[in-house]
Amino acid sequence: MDLVLIILLSVIGTFVVTGGISFLLGFFYFKKVKKNQEDYEKEAAAIIEKANTSAENILLNAKKEAKEEAEEVKTSILSSIEEKKKEIKDQEGKVAVKQEMLEKKEYSLDKREESVISRENLLEERRAFFEQKTAELEKKNLEIEEKKNALQEKMNNVISYLEKAAHMSEDEAKDELMKKIEEKEVKKIALYKEQMHEQAEAEVEERAKALLCLSLDKYAQDVTNEHSTSTIALPNDEMKGRIIGREGRNIKSMEQLFGVSLIIDDTPETITVSCFDPIRREKAKLTLEALIKDGRIQPGRIEDLYYKIAADFDESLKRIGEQTIFKLGLPRISANLLVYIGRLKYRTSYGQNVLDHSIQVAYLSSVMASELGLDPILAKRAGLLHDIGKSIDCEMEGSHVQLGRDLAKKFGEPEVVINAIESHHGDVPKKFLISDIVSAADTLSAARPGARSETLETYIKRLEAIEEICNSYDGVSSSYALQSGRDVRVMVVPEKVSDEDAKVIASLIKGRIEDEVSIPGQIKISVIREMRAVEFAKK
Repeated sequence: MDLVLIILLSVIGTFVVTGGISFLLGFFYFKKVKKNQEDYEKEAAAIIEKANTSAENILLNAKKEAKEEAEEVKTSILSSIEEKKKEIKDQEGKVAVKQEMLEKKEYSLDKREESVISRENLLEERRAFFEQKTAELEKKNLEIEEKKNALQEKMNNVISYLEKAAHMSEDEAKDELMKKIEEKEVKKIALYKEQMHEQAEAEVEERAKALLCLSLDKYAQDVTNEHSTSTIALPNDEMKGRIIGREGRNIKSMEQLFGVSLIIDDTPETITVSCFDPIRREKAKLTLEALIKDGRIQPGRIEDLYYKIAADFDESLKRIGEQTIFKLGLPRISANLLVYIGRLKYRTSYGQNVLDHSIQVAYLSSVMASELGLDPILAKRAGLLHDIGKSIDCEMEGSHVQLGRDLAKKFGEPEVVINAIESHHGDVPKKFLISDIVSAADTLSAARPGARSETLETYIKRLEAIEEICNSYDGVSSSYALQSGRDVRVMVVPEKVSDEDAKVIASLIKGRIEDEVSIPGQIKISVIREMRAVEFAKK
């Protein structure tokens, strides 16, 4: 019993100890599990919190990106909307303009329609009026026709009666009447014819003068006055003293450097440059104008400015030559020869500008060469250079023909051109047909009315010769050459010269003037025989 109790107690004790251990183990295990669960919960909470934070960041970024994209889309949409608004506004403006134009057109059409209607009404009124007048006119025509028939019948009766009474036919009576009228009016008809003839002559002369003036006006640009002086305007008379300088040193320096004569007289605000060489005169003129504009007039400044202007002037001569060659369409010409062509612009011959004359000869030569089947370019070249010697004849000895030939040879011009230069005045025989063409063109250009002027001495001698021829005839009391010698009035003594003699004298004077005087164009010779009958009435 005791053993059983001991065993029982032992078993119970074992169970108690085992249960206690198990309890303790379970307690600690539960505690550990609980702790692990808390750790897991904390870790899960941290993970969840981290996930939430990441999600919030992602959400914020997504919102930001979405906002930016929305802004971009919004900006794009707004820009597109603005463009559309602008297009719509432009379209509205165009529509408004078109609408305004349509309104104006509609208004204009309305006005035109009103005008057309008004004109139609007016035309209708006029047509009715015209029809009424036509009817009245037809009625009057019928009345006139009836009266005419009645009058014709009466006239026939009268003519028949007159023929019986006068023993003449109708045609014989008409012829007799015409003879009487002709005899009565013959003097009036003759006087009328003379008046009409004089009127026609006056009208023809007036028309001829107008045409001549028009022709001269068209060619005025090619004609210049022959002169050896140039006039320079001064701003005031004080400038004359500055140009002269102290003790005349400025003007002496200018005359020595320029090679010209400076004339300073009492003419207000004017100084004259005199020199036979047009190139030197032009350089002096340009230098003086530049000095007057600059205001600094002293020997050193004069020299510097002169050499600068002279160099620029030489370049301008070359440019003139180039422009002339380009204008004529000629092939390449030696660059050194271009300067001499440019110098012709400042050279005149009998008042005619030599460069303009040379260009005209070139054109005429080209035309004639083309008509004859020759080379027009070569003829044009020869025509342009035929007077090239005149560019240096003021500076060198020899005629312009010789100087021109030497220049052409020096710069390698063709033989045809050289022969045209040396033969255009007949100094040497013409070897080529182009030389004859250039000579003819030179004569045509120089002989054109108004192309060349003459000196005062030649002009006076011609007038004196004309008057001397007129006065050499018996019965001539006086004579006058008018209108530069183109109209000559010869007064005769009526007691010595009859009307027939006056006509003879006019014819003789005409022949002698044509034979003995070099005349420009046409001269009108009027022989005037005036008979005056004077009586005095008194009481």
